[in-house]
Amino acid sequence: MTLPRRAALAAALALAAAPALAQPSPAIVRQAPATRIAPQIVRGVVKVAKVDALVLKTREGKEVTVNLAPTWTVSVMKPITVAAIQPGSFIGTAEMPQKDGRGKSLEVHIFPPGVKMGEGHYAWDLKKGSMMTNGTVGKVVASKNGQELDVTYSYGTRHIVVPKNVPIVQITPGERAMIKPGVSVFLVAQPSAKGLTTNAISTGEKGKAPPM
Repeated sequence: MTLPRRAALAAALALAAAPALAQPSPAIVRQAPATRIAPQIVRGVVKVAKVDALVLKTREGKEVTVNLAPTWTVSVMKPITVAAIQPGSFIGTAEMPQKDGRGKSLEVHIFPPGVKMGEGHYAWDLKKGSMMTNGTVGKVVASKNGQELDVTYSYGTRHIVVPKNVPIVQITPGERAMIKPGVSVFLVAQPSAKGLTTNAISTGEKGKAPPM
């Protein structure tokens, strides 16, 4: 699905740069040229894994081919407990805005120490009407509704409720060999005349679908 330009670029920053678990490349964090086509988010299951491309069946039931950049990396979303969300953690959370102004998490992914990408609050496509909030955790309070967080980004703060049953994962490094037929993946691909190309792929532990 093609997202609005701002959201798509933020997604690319947050989820294509994170797997390196290091300082982001200047090529990744630079503002894209105005003429550049917005990246696309692709969720699906690997049908064919080649050295330089993947054939995926998307969640919409379509078959797509995604080319792999020479330096492509893999990250694994490992389940963790809500206790891992601490003040100072940099997280991303797909969330549903509530009538009272708070956000209700659909999932939470915790970035590695020192990695802060895709900061902000913007439209997302996990569910209709969902948003993505990436920022630094401030106050954390346990309540009957789950864990409640203040998440701060450069232009605001969101109060987020994390229900007890939502998936919470840590972004960790993975190996290319993990990306094989039957594995569920999440990726951000750049369209061009040669088709879609990605430089990073995320998967869940044991090939499960990443929650974001």
